[in-house]
Amino acid sequence: MTITVVAEIGINHNGDMDICKKLIDVAADAGADCVKFQKRDIDQVYTQEFLASPRESQWGTTQRDQKLGLEFSAEEYQMIEEYCKRKGLEWFASAWDINSQKFLRQFNSKYNKVASAMIVHTELLREIASEGKHTFISTGMTTYDDIQAAVDIFRQVNCSFELMHTVSTYPMKDENANLNMIKTLRKKFDCNVGYSGHEVGLAVSYAAAALGITSLERHITLNRAMYGSDQAASVEPPGFKQLVGAVRKIEVAMGDGIKKTIPEE
Repeated sequence: MTITVVAEIGINHNGDMDICKKLIDVAADAGADCVKFQKRDIDQVYTQEFLASPRESQWGTTQRDQKLGLEFSAEEYQMIEEYCKRKGLEWFASAWDINSQKFLRQFNSKYNKVASAMIVHTELLREIASEGKHTFISTGMTTYDDIQAAVDIFRQVNCSFELMHTVSTYPMKDENANLNMIKTLRKKFDCNVGYSGHEVGLAVSYAAAALGITSLERHITLNRAMYGSDQAASVEPPGFKQLVGAVRKIEVAMGDGIKKTIPEE
């Protein structure tokens, strides 16, 4: 089965469209299938007290300034949609609130995404499932009951989905990867399972690809030393190109599992 490779740009664009386009270029050059973003209505996601608290950044001196600086407008997302189309890439975003999910409906994305932190937001999940788009559901920080409740919502309206095994640490230690959860999720919930990784390096993602995942999501960056909370858990351009190339080889190398003698032997 072909693995859908998702280059997670997230907020690594730092609110800069030039950086964003360069990251889309990285994804396209590597052979990824999609790029993914994150969308928030900050007044829905954060408390007013938090937004008013101090935080020094290039955008100002409060958390509100910093959070607003990382959000793209409708016009900017239209630019992203047009640029991705030229590059032959799908794009989509994980909405962190209902307003953001409704905002994203004005665009022509093929997929939806449930972020790990949002899997318990039942109303949001119903909004997403009502659209009928294939949805990637991350499972970091969850219980089996949380996952079952989400699966039930999508199955009730016959909305296509797959789970993604996820460990929500940035960056993730290799010893915490627990990749055998991919098999556990597949068996327990009888569905396709992908992997959303936040580790440093590529080896864990290679192993996930060999475990039969249907999607692989990794954060990408131009430089891991750039400003931003997700940069350290991201893959730089040469590494991402290497990752996608290796995943395509692994897909071919896995074969069909049937013993036979090939002519070359």
